[in-house]
Amino acid sequence: MRNQAEKKTSIRDLSDRELFYGHKACPGCGGSLALRLALKVLGERSYAVVPAGCMSAVGFIFPQMAFGCNAIISTFAGTASMLSGVAAGARALGIKDFHAVGFAGDGGTADIGIQALSGAIDRHDKIIYICYDNEAYMNTGVQKSGLTPIGARTTTSPVGQRLRGSVNRKKPMFEIVAAHGIDYAATASVGYPLDYLRKLEHARHVEGTSYIHVFSPCPVGWGYETADTIAVAKNAVDCGLWYLAEFSEGRFALNHNPAELTSVRDYLMGQSRFRHLQEEDINAILAQREAFWTRIHREWRV
Repeated sequence: MRNQAEKKTSIRDLSDRELFYGHKACPGCGGSLALRLALKVLGERSYAVVPAGCMSAVGFIFPQMAFGCNAIISTFAGTASMLSGVAAGARALGIKDFHAVGFAGDGGTADIGIQALSGAIDRHDKIIYICYDNEAYMNTGVQKSGLTPIGARTTTSPVGQRLRGSVNRKKPMFEIVAAHGIDYAATASVGYPLDYLRKLEHARHVEGTSYIHVFSPCPVGWGYETADTIAVAKNAVDCGLWYLAEFSEGRFALNHNPAELTSVRDYLMGQSRFRHLQEEDINAILAQREAFWTRIHREWRV
């Protein structure tokens, strides 16, 4: 699955130069960390496309520009289609050795932007699409998105006497893009940065469409201390509610297969958006976790 000539990326390989710096993101923002690391790997010869969302709101504040590479705000629905246009335009101008990279949130990916993303994958356009998933429309006040997990409290999935937060599960975006026959897809977490860096390094060499779905906690919308972002992002993987995987050449690969999953209860109760959950709700989430891991072990032949 992996190009043997591809170099292994580590923290020491990263440039000291910051290409996403001086932004106005909240303390502990997982999304801003996902962008910062991605641009350190992809470099200044990147053309970034950023739709409406947290990163466009915090990165394009006149007169300060947080991006150290060329960057543009796209329509909410058009991240992938604009990426395709940017890549085509650069090639038409004879520009070589560049990356067209998009950074879209969960709502701009799984809901509003899924049509353009689907089309780009079908065309095998040479672009890199990164979804920073903070599990709600955070920029506009924490509304539920297609990637909000079941049970989570948002302003549009409230909690009350008869309300238990979101009643829907996260859309399986990684498997949705894989079903297109995408050239390369991966899941990642800012809690496992070396895994994320490696996948970014691989994506930059792919001749076709790459999609990386990076788990990016939000202390404001999730309700935890700002210093705990990395721990929360890591715990989601360790307890089995998120996973690290890749898809390439028609095959799935699991990159992190813990022998024993940690406590789902501890992960949930560490965030105010889940503290209303009752025992039966937690048990239902546990059952869904077990069903998910049983299925991927069977279907992916892990």
